[in-house]
Amino acid sequence: MNIITVSELNEKIKNLLESHFIEVYVEGEISRPTYHTSGHLYFSLKDELSVIRAVMFRSYVRGLDFKLEDGLKVIVSGKIGVYKPRGEYQLYATKIHLSGTGSLALAFEQLKKRLEAKGYFKKERKKEIPKYIDTIAIVTSRTGAALQDMLRVVNNRWPLVKIYIINSLVQGKEAAKDIADSIKIADSLGADVMIIGRGGGSLEDLWCFNEEIVADAIYRAKTPIVSAVGHEIDYLISDFVADLRAPTPSAAMEMILPDKYEALLNIDALEESLKNSFKKINMHKFELLSHMYKSFEQLSPKRKLKFYENDIKNLLSSLQNSFTFYIQKQESQIPRLKDSLSQTMKNLIFHKSKDIEHLKEKIENIYRSKEIKKGFAQVVKNKKVVDLKDIEIDDIFELQTKDVVIEAKALSKKNLS
Repeated sequence: MNIITVSELNEKIKNLLESHFIEVYVEGEISRPTYHTSGHLYFSLKDELSVIRAVMFRSYVRGLDFKLEDGLKVIVSGKIGVYKPRGEYQLYATKIHLSGTGSLALAFEQLKKRLEAKGYFKKERKKEIPKYIDTIAIVTSRTGAALQDMLRVVNNRWPLVKIYIINSLVQGKEAAKDIADSIKIADSLGADVMIIGRGGGSLEDLWCFNEEIVADAIYRAKTPIVSAVGHEIDYLISDFVADLRAPTPSAAMEMILPDKYEALLNIDALEESLKNSFKKINMHKFELLSHMYKSFEQLSPKRKLKFYENDIKNLLSSLQNSFTFYIQKQESQIPRLKDSLSQTMKNLIFHKSKDIEHLKEKIENIYRSKEIKKGFAQVVKNKKVVDLKDIEIDDIFELQTKDVVIEAKALSKKNLS
C-alpha cells in the first residue's frame, strides 16, 4: 500500500491538471465579478449545469476593454491551475472576449452610460461656438492627412484666421493621454475655438477618442471644442462630450468658418445698403436743416426785435390816442365840474352858516341858563371847571364870570366841614 499525504495528492493533481490544460477556451456566463483593491479580478463562469471559479491577475486586467458585469456571456482563454493549500482548482484567465458582440462596442456603451449619468452630455453645459473666429487651436497629428484637409479648407474659405497646431498622437495605447495633455495645452492658448480630430480608420484606430481621460479633458476645457474624428458614420465619446460634432475634420472648418466669397458678397450688399442709408439720412437731415433754418428765421432775435418794435409802436400810438381821448374827455367835463363845484361850495357855505347860527344860539342859551349870580364865579383849573375843594395850596387857577376872568393863587386852605 502506497500512502501519500494530502499535500502530495494535491501536488499530483496540480501537476496533472496544469500539464493537460495548458491553454483552454471556455464559454460561459459571468457571475459575481469582484474587482479587488489589489487590482486582481475574481469571478465565476457558469452555464446551465455547472460553475467554475476564475481569477484574472491585474497585469491582464489592464488589457480589458470593458468591465465585467453579471450575466455577460463571454469566452475566457487561460489555463487550469490548482490552489494547493485548499485543494481547489480554478481557471486562470489571460484574455476575455464577449461572446456574440464585440468588447469594444460594450466598453463604448458602458463608458457612454457612465458619462451621461455624470452630466457630460447635457446641452445646457455646452459652450456656444463664436460666430466670428480669429484663432483656432487644432489638436491632431502634424503628419496626418486630416490636418492638411483642414488647412486647405481654411485657405479656401477664410485665410484670415490664425491657426495653432498642437501635435498629438491620435492612435495607439499612449494616444489617449497625449490627446488629453494636448487639449490642456490648447485650452491655455486663449483661442476662440478648438478642434480635436483625425481622419478615418477602424474602431480600434479611433479608440483613443473613446477613452475617459479624453472625455474628462474635453469636459473641463474652457475653450469651445469641436470633435471631428473619422467619417460621418463614426460616433465617438468625444463627439458626445464636445460642444459641437463635425462629421469630418474638413467639415469642421466649413461649419465654423464663413465663406470668403459669401462674405465679399455680403460686404458688397452691406456697402450698397450703407450708401442708400446715407442718402436717406442725408436727405432727411437736409430737410430737417431746411425746416430748422426756416424756423430760425421765424424765431430769430432780429425778427423778434422787429416784431417787438412794431408792437411797442402800436402800443405807444394806442397809449397816445387813449391819453388824448382821456384829456379831451376830462377837459369837456371841466365846465360842468366847475359849475358843480361852485354849487357844492355855495350849498356847503350855506349849510355851515346855518350851523354856526344854530351853535351861537345854542351857546347863548347855555350861558343864559348858566348865568352866574352876583358875587359868584366858577373855578377853572387847567381849563377845567372844578370844585373849590379840589384846589390845593399854591395851585394857580381862574375865577370866571360871564364878563371877567381873574387868575388867582391859593395861599391857604381851610375846610369848614
